[in-house]
Amino acid sequence: MTVYIDPPTWPGHGRVWSHLISDVSYEELHAFAGELGAPPRAFERDHYDIPSHRYAAAVAAGAVEVSSREVVRLLHGAGLRRRKRTR
Repeated sequence: MTVYIDPPTWPGHGRVWSHLISDVSYEELHAFAGELGAPPRAFERDHYDIPSHRYAAAVAAGAVEVSSREVVRLLHGAGLRRRKRTR
């Protein structure tokens, strides 16, 4: 099982966030996030938003550190990228 996490650089709701993804399946991603204690509401389309204070725990649990650009590349390559819907 390999999941990936980008650096916590995404601001929102008074915090800074990372994206946690899988390049295999959403099932793998949900299982890993569950082990981290990430709530289901942290899942957004194709990734989990992980607050900066949980970044080290995700890496210690086995998440591989990659750039934000690499997160997008991995999602596209796996066919798991889900774009925001436009109105």
